[in-house]
Amino acid sequence: MQNLFHLSERPLAEERIERHRATRQPFVATVVVTDVESEKRITGHTSELSLFGCYVKTATPFAHGARGRLIIAHKAQKFTTFGKVAYTVANEGMGIVFTLMESHDQAILEEWMDQFRTR
Repeated sequence: MQNLFHLSERPLAEERIERHRATRQPFVATVVVTDVESEKRITGHTSELSLFGCYVKTATPFAHGARGRLIIAHKAQKFTTFGKVAYTVANEGMGIVFTLMESHDQAILEEWMDQFRTR
């Protein structure tokens, strides 16, 4: 059985506040977000990343509250997680809070964030 990390299921109103609980860093990477209900897929780029979520630049963001599977590719690594859209900016993008990830993906995310601590 794989190790999964369940991040707290907070109400959406709190997610907008919680997205600031960790320092967000500029981080550009390719991201594919797939809505878990409709299977609709959006490809975009991240512009910010934290241990708890990211901002995805896309002209066609999913609706507030949508749940999705994210695959973020940066250099030779891929990070996979599930998340929920915390807020959207029409024609610009969406803020996503991470909700569930496997332990090896958590390690990749922490490695990426460690790069900012050593600068």
